[in-house]
Amino acid sequence: MRDGFNIAKLGIPAVALVTEDFWPQGNFVAKSLGMSTLPRVQLPHPVAGTGEENMQRVAEQVADEIVDRFAQ
Repeated sequence: MRDGFNIAKLGIPAVALVTEDFWPQGNFVAKSLGMSTLPRVQLPHPVAGTGEENMQRVAEQVADEIVDRFAQ
């Protein structure tokens, strides 16, 4: 969330990628930073350390949603 916030703060379009376990924390961070409308996409948890094949599968599942969030 903070990376997405910092990028958006620079005027660069951003979409935060947040795993499902950290989604509630993402809500809190977004609200506390005054960016509750920052676009986000939810990823399964965990993603890191699950292997290249799984990372590819997750990327394929969320790619269209990420692009859609940029269009909003």
